Order: sequence, then C-alpha cells, then structure tokens
Amino acid sequence: MQDSFDATTLIFLALAVFVIWRLRSVLGQKTGTERSPFRPVERNRTDAPGARSEGDNVVRLPGADRAQPIPAQAAPRDWRGIAEPGSAVARGLEQIVQVEPAFEPRAFLEGAKSAYEAIVTAFATGDRKTLRALLSKEVCEGFERVISEREKRRETAETTFISIDKAEIVAVEVKNKVAQVTVRFLSNLITATRDAEGKVIDGNAETGVEVPDVWTFARTLGSRDPNWQLVATDAGG
Repeated sequence: MQDSFDATTLIFLALAVFVIWRLRSVLGQKTGTERSPFRPVERNRTDAPGARSEGDNVVRLPGADRAQPIPAQAAPRDWRGIAEPGSAVARGLEQIVQVEPAFEPRAFLEGAKSAYEAIVTAFATGDRKTLRALLSKEVCEGFERVISEREKRRETAETTFISIDKAEIVAVEVKNKVAQVTVRFLSNLITATRDAEGKVIDGNAETGVEVPDVWTFARTLGSRDPNWQLVATDAGG
C-alpha cells in the first residue's frame, strides 16, 4: 500500500513538472514590462497621471481613456439673462463658481428676494431676532437703532408687499474668499408709519408705491454656513 502511494505520488509530480515546463514554453517568462492586473492602464513617466505636456491643461487619470477629457478649469458659463458676457459681473460670478461650482445665480436671486421681503417685514414689525439672523452686525445695529427710536416715539410701521418686480445682480466682488453680491430690487409696497394715536404720519396705508433698493449680500466661500448676510443697503434709482 505504501509502495503504491509512493508510485502514484511520483507520477503526479512528474506530470506537474511537465505541465509547468510546457506553460513556460508557451507563455514565456516575465520580463518586467507586463501590465500588472491591479494597474490596467500603464504609461511612460512623461505621460504619468498628473504630468502635463506643453499646451495640455488636462490631467488624465488611470482608466479615463474611454471618457471625455476633464479640463482643469471649466469653460466660462453662459450667464445670459444674469450678466453680459465679459462684464465685471460675469467675471465675478466666475470667481465664485471656481470656489463653489454649485453656485447658481438664479437660485441666489430667488433667495435674495425672499430675504429682502423678510428683512423689510421684520424691520417694520420690530422683529429683532429675524434681523440678527439675516444682517451683518453693523447693519443690524443700524436697523435696531431706528426701531428703538421709533418705539420711543410710540410709532408703528406697516409694510405690505404687493410684488417684487425686479431683482438683478449689478456687482460682484470676491476678495480673500469673501464674496459680495450687490442686487438692485424694484418692489411695489404699501408702507405707512402711524403715531401713538394711529394717525398716518408718513407714507400711505392704502396705495402702493414703487420702492428701489440696492442691497449687498456677503458670504465666506467654502464655509459650512450656506447663508448670505446683508452687509450694506442703499436707495437705488
């Protein structure tokens, strides 16, 4: 039994040696130039990932040959309806999207209109909590000062929004990652101020008027806080 086992073992060993020899003769030996199965795309050193040839601003990644080249900097966006091509506003918007590609000026304007209405309403009602959340410290102090003076005189303000007829970006500035976007609003409001006896002493409690405003909102780009704050106000024509 032992002899039979030893003979069988020797036969299998001989077959294994023969098979290995045949495989080497057919497939050849490794020379060090084959592609590793874990790195299917190999390149020369001059074409290594991250290397750039003259006039080539594309960084190619392993396995990206079947995909479209990814430019290091995207082409300028089409800001038609928001800013004229090549204008200072368009250049400013490009600076913002370079830091935050998800920035969308149309969505920003919708948010700015909501903030505009909320701030004007909060100022009229004396809602300091809302103002502190939406205004910079300096602007908020100015608003609160007017509210306090109005309260001392026992006056009340009334504001009713009829419509916001226009909201357009008129200036954009990015400095030290702080973006400032200036928006010109044209709204239709019913606004009036009443004295302690309820008599209208300023404005009109029944008729709407066109009110132009130019407000500047600011935010630190790249920060976790997504909110923009009002940092400057001006009456616009």
